This record gives sequence, structure tokens and C-alpha cells, in this order.
Amino acid sequence: MEKSDAESGGETLRARVEASLDKVRPAMQADGGDARVVECDEETGRVGIEMLGACRGCPLSQLDFAYAIESLIRREVPEVREIFAV
Repeated sequence: MEKSDAESGGETLRARVEASLDKVRPAMQADGGDARVVECDEETGRVGIEMLGACRGCPLSQLDFAYAIESLIRREVPEVREIFAV
């Protein structure tokens, strides 16, 4: 069951995904990288994340994406149905 705006504090899906991403950004930025939300569809729950800077070409970025970013977003924003790398 999806949360209403009242249950989610009135924040959009994108704002809540960004807030989750902000929790892992400091570690990525410390290594010269970052990530940004490039797609966030409220209706379908699809979220596209782009790895930036040093994270973009790093072989470990796929692990970071799967184990840090994706798991955190799924845990904190359960209505997200799909997360994909751009």
C-alpha cells in the first residue's frame, strides 16, 4: 500500500529519494564522486540514478550502487519499485 502525502510528510517521491541519497553522498564525495537522480516517476515508482565524477568509471561503483544506494532507497522509500543506473 502506498503512503499518502500526509504519511510521507507531504514530500514528493523525488525529495524522499534525494534525502536517502544524501546519506551516502558524503562517502562518494570523499572519493571524488557523487550520484544524482535523473528520473523519478511518481506513478510507476521507477528511479534512475547517474553516477558522477570518480564514481562514473570506478569498477566498485556497481557494488556501491547495489549495496549502498539501491538497498538504502528501497528501505527508506518502499514505494520505489525499480532503481536503475543511467
